[in-house]
Amino acid sequence: MDNGLDLSFVICTRNRCARLPALLKSLAALKTNHAWEVLFVDNASTDATASILKAADDFGGRLRYLRVERIGLGAARDAGWRQARGRIIAFTDDDCYLAEDFADALLAVFEKYPQAGCIGGRILLYDPADARMTINERTTPAMFPPYRFVESGMLQGANISFRRFVLDEIGGFDPDLGAGTAFPSEDIDAIAATVWAGHAAYFDPAPVIWHHHRRKDADIKSLVDGYDRGRGAYYFKYLLRPDTRAAYLRGWWKLLMRHRGIYGLGEFARELRAGFAYLRVRKANKFILAALPVAAMVYFCVFVLASLHTLRRWWRRGAAKLRR
Repeated sequence: MDNGLDLSFVICTRNRCARLPALLKSLAALKTNHAWEVLFVDNASTDATASILKAADDFGGRLRYLRVERIGLGAARDAGWRQARGRIIAFTDDDCYLAEDFADALLAVFEKYPQAGCIGGRILLYDPADARMTINERTTPAMFPPYRFVESGMLQGANISFRRFVLDEIGGFDPDLGAGTAFPSEDIDAIAATVWAGHAAYFDPAPVIWHHHRRKDADIKSLVDGYDRGRGAYYFKYLLRPDTRAAYLRGWWKLLMRHRGIYGLGEFARELRAGFAYLRVRKANKFILAALPVAAMVYFCVFVLASLHTLRRWWRRGAAKLRR
C-alpha cells in the first residue's frame, strides 16, 4: 500500500480515556515536514475513549479512529497496522509522549539502516517517582542479525517501528499475545518473526519517547510476573518451530546460566508454566508430551546449579566474615 505517507503511528488504547489528552498534546507538538498519520485503535473500551478521540483535533485530517472488539494488544495492533497507510509503521502506547523530533529521527534511522526490518528507540521515564520499569535508556546502537535468538526486552513495544512490507511478510501480530491476554509478548514475537524472516532488527537511541506508566514499587511484582508469562509463551512459540528450535534452546539456556540464583529458578518455573499454557492454547498436544520430560530434566539441572551457586555464595560470605 503506497498512499504517499512516510509514517503511520498506531496507538492502541483500552479504558484509559484520562491519559489520552497528554498523548494528543505530544502528537500536536511534532515538528516534521514528512507526511504522517495517527491511527488510534480503541480496543473495546467501555469508558469515554471513543468520544474523546472523535472530538479531538484531527491534526488536519491526520487522525483516524478504529474500534476493535477482540481484547488484547496483539489483536489491536494487528488490526491497526492493516488499516495504516504509511511505509513505516510506528507503535507506541497510550501512556507515552513523543519527542518533538520523533518522526524525523525515526525516518532518518530507517534511512541509516536500509537492511532494518524493525527499529526500537529509547524509552525514558517521564515521572521520576514511577518505578524504573518498562524503560530503555541505552545510548549505544545495537544490531540483532537475522536468524538469531532475540532476548526479550532488548526492544520494547512502547517504541518499536516496522517497515510495512515486513509486517506483510511476517503476517503481522499474533492476536493470542499481548496485554489483555495471558501472554503479554506480542512485541518481541513480532520482532523475532522479523529477524527469522531474514531482516535485521536495530536499536537506535535517536527516536525518543517518554513513558508515563504510573507504576510504583508495589506494582513491580505483578509486572514482573507478567513479563515472565510473556517470555514463556514467546520462547515456547519458537521452540515449536523446527527452524528456530535449536537457537532458542541455546539462547534460553544461556539466559538461565546467567541467572543461577533462587530468583532465577522461580523465574524459570513461571516461564515454563506459561509456555505449557501457551502450548495448550495452540493445542500442541504432541509437543507437550515430548517437552514435559525435557522440561523436567532441565528444571532439575537448573535447580541443582542454582542450589550450588547459592551455597557457594553463602560459603564465601561466611569465609569473609571469619577472616574479619
